[in-house]
Amino acid sequence: MLTADYDLLGLQAGERLLDLGCGFGRHAFEALRRGADVVAFDYSHDELVSVNATMGAMHEAREIPDGVDGSGVRGDAHRLPFPDDSFDRIIASEVLEHLPDDAQALRELARVLRPGGTIAVTIPAWLAETVCWKLSEEYHAPIAEGGHLRIYTEAAMRELMADAGLRPGPSHLAHGLHSPYWWLKCAVGPTNDDHPLVKAYHRLLVWDIMKAPALTRFLDRALNPLIGKSIAIYATKPARVVHRAA
Repeated sequence: MLTADYDLLGLQAGERLLDLGCGFGRHAFEALRRGADVVAFDYSHDELVSVNATMGAMHEAREIPDGVDGSGVRGDAHRLPFPDDSFDRIIASEVLEHLPDDAQALRELARVLRPGGTIAVTIPAWLAETVCWKLSEEYHAPIAEGGHLRIYTEAAMRELMADAGLRPGPSHLAHGLHSPYWWLKCAVGPTNDDHPLVKAYHRLLVWDIMKAPALTRFLDRALNPLIGKSIAIYATKPARVVHRAA
């Protein structure tokens, strides 16, 4: 289930992509399939072990073009261990809302993105996230490790990106079919996965992800502009201006 649109990101085979906050690797794996070299970056050791194992299995199954490289790197998003201008494309999906200093993380992302490169930042959409917060304090749990620390408006995120030296561009909402599921979970308790309605809705979402039937794909597209669970915003790092001598 991808949130970033690779066409809007502009990813090309042979480019180098950073997947910040990669989780279990969904965006990294798709980038590898498209022929990009990928660094999957996360703070969680366990998730990176899983990502590296999956990338190895993909190589063995020849799901990845020859010569394409993928690796998992553990570290802190506030202090990225990469030189300036290291990546052609960056995806930061559903991670900034977890970070204590999101502005610093964006500055680091802008630093390691090459001039002319593009970044996709995806965050929980304001409406869907606000409903979740109002339904359940446990959902965002800002004191607990991994909780959501803030709710963004699109305008606020665009301002943060611009302040980091990026040039924000197009955006879109995604995963409209998932918002009611999370509202339901918040209503009955975010950890109450055994509730009959939650289990039934979860089966629907798994069926949609695995089979992509026309009906649920249509419903998701129809719901996205209204109640999309996530918003993706794309930005470019301006090329450096070369001053010629008079």
